[in-house]
Parts: sequence; structure tokens; C-alpha cells
Amino acid sequence: MSTNRWVLPLGWTAVLLDGFDLVVLGTVLPVLLQDKVWGLTPATASAVSTIGLVGMTVGALSIGTVTDVIGRRKALMLAVASFSLFTLLCAFAPSVFVFGLLRFLAGLGLGGCLPTAITLVNEAGGRERGGRSTTVIMTGYHVGAVATALLGIAVIPSLGWRVLFVIGALPALVLVPLMWRFLPESTVFAPAPVKDVVGSLFKPGLVRATLAFWVASFMGLLLVYGLNTWLPQIMRVAGYPLGAALGLLLTLNVGAIIGLLVAGNVADRFGMWRTTIGWFAAAAVFLALLSVKLPGIGVYVAVLVAGCFVFSAQALVYAYVGRVYSDANRATGLGWAAGVGRLGAICGPLLGGVLLTAGLAYPWGFYAFALVAALGAVAVVVIGSRTRVEV
Repeated sequence: MSTNRWVLPLGWTAVLLDGFDLVVLGTVLPVLLQDKVWGLTPATASAVSTIGLVGMTVGALSIGTVTDVIGRRKALMLAVASFSLFTLLCAFAPSVFVFGLLRFLAGLGLGGCLPTAITLVNEAGGRERGGRSTTVIMTGYHVGAVATALLGIAVIPSLGWRVLFVIGALPALVLVPLMWRFLPESTVFAPAPVKDVVGSLFKPGLVRATLAFWVASFMGLLLVYGLNTWLPQIMRVAGYPLGAALGLLLTLNVGAIIGLLVAGNVADRFGMWRTTIGWFAAAAVFLALLSVKLPGIGVYVAVLVAGCFVFSAQALVYAYVGRVYSDANRATGLGWAAGVGRLGAICGPLLGGVLLTAGLAYPWGFYAFALVAALGAVAVVVIGSRTRVEV
């Protein structure tokens, strides 16, 4: 078997573990709050959630750049090993302070995992398949999210919340040795000083694209985290029962997986620029349409379709970054786009919380998220279809 054939399955599995982290805190928080573990309150729970996302932001900005210095292979193994270790330690945290600190440290590795894995897969598959490669690997993100939510339902009632963090860390015992044995280094990697790769993002011809990518990524992750955090509660405010509201969150992520499988093929066939704009625009339309209360299965279909466009729009941003930047600074470009995007991940839950507190969650919550998607489309328009500069 060619060593390149290991890149996608190993990278996909690493991203799946990133998806685990997307929902694990939301899965255990109701139990922590109900049982008053460490005297946890909604305010301290929000602080823990935010500090984990701050760690992801720092991790994406730093490890993404380090990847262009020490290599993709070493950086990905380092990211997976570190976030798995600190995730395991979360299961034994004696206080909310230690738990928050461990979430921050785990976030450092998690933040660097995604851009590094995408870089490796893009470079192994070639530019002509970059859209498909990126969206396929991003399905791991949502498969991990769905699996973790289902796992939480299955194990927390009988084994407790700590077991979920142990389960989340165990795959690294198999994954890291497999990476050590089979994961190849990218054939295009060439070491470069940190100041050179970071500065290259702002060379003539790339400044506009770099800043626009940051805006698009910010908007994309604001949608991902905002909707994953608050969709059930917004639907509850709209009058849907709790069971239906939770089912709609699952439907949203199933739609994401379907959309990712479709989006990459469309982008590789019709062009990354047009497809990414179209996906953000469609996300805006279908999010706005969710403000209309639908009977029966109609709301599930509407949420499924919205999920197809909302989450794959962000994946297309990552794929587009891989097209615009060169071999010498691709991982840095992805890392910084993902890092700035993580700021959007922090703002998404905050936006939903503000709207809920003000009593405006329905229907204005969907209008607000639709506006965010529209701004993402505008940012991609600014990049331009012909932007590409070799470093």
C-alpha cells in the first residue's frame, strides 16, 4: 500500500477526535450543573467553555505555523498526543480551576490538529482534488460530534461523566503509533524560519485574501458553534418539544455530513470561489427560512438542508485557503484562518446567549445567523477567483 493512502484515514480519525471536543462539554455540562460538581454555576461553566476555545485559538495560530517549520507529520502527532493526554486528565480534575486549565491545554493541541490534517490531505491528494479531500476529512468532525452525543446518552447515566473523557482519550493509544509507523511527511514540505512563513501571508497580492479568509472563517465557525450550542433552545422557544429540539440538533449535523460529501465534488468541478460563495449564500437563505414554523417532518427537512450548507461552507473556506497559498506557507495560512475562526467560535455561543436573554431568539436568532452567513459570502467575493501567489 502506498504511504499516501494512509494520509486520509489517519487524518480523518484525528479530525474525528476534534469533533468529539465540539460537543463533549455540552454533553457533560447538564450533569455537572445538576449535581453541582465543584459548585459549578452557569457563569463558571461559560468561563470553562470559553477558555477551551481560547486554547484552540492559540493552538491553531501556533501549531499551524510550526507545521511549516518542523513538518506536517511531527506537528499532527504532537497535536493528537497532547490533546488526548489533557482530555484524559480532565476525567480526574479535582476542581473547576484545574478542569478549566486542562480544557485550555487540550485546546492547544485540538486547535492545531485540524489545519495540520487538512494540509497533509490537500498535499497528498493534489490541487485538483483539494475540495473533495478537505470536505471528506471534515466529515470526521461531524461524525465525531454525532458519535459523542450518542455516546454521552449511552454511558453517562450508568458510568458517569468522567468516563466520557477517558473514552475520548483512548483512541490516541492506537492512532499515534499508527501515525508514527505509516503517516508520511508531505513531499512538498521544506523547512522555513517562522518569521518568513508568517510574513509571507502579507506579501503583495495576498494581503486582501488573507484578511478576507480570516473574516470568512470567523463567520463560518460562528455559525458552527452558535448553532450547535443554541439550536435546541431556540427551537424550544419556538414551541417545539424538547425531544424534537434535540433531534433537530442531530439532524443538523447529519445534514452537515451530507453537505460535506457534496460540496467538495461541486467545488472541484465548478470552481472553489463560486462554490464557496454559493454555499454561504444558500446557508443564509435556509437559515432565514427556519424562522417559519413548519409542521411535522417539514422542520426536520428544513434543518437538514440548512445543515448541508452551513457547515460545509466553513470546510470550503479551508479548501480554498489550500488553493491560494503555496507549499511553503499553506499550513500557516490554514492555521491562522482557523485560529481567527476560533474567535468566531467564541462569539457564536455569546450571540445566541444574548438573543435568548433579550427574548429575541425566535425568529430573530435565525435572521442574525443568516446575516452572518451572508457576510461570509461577501468576504469570499472579496478574495477574488484568480488570487494565488507563489512564495
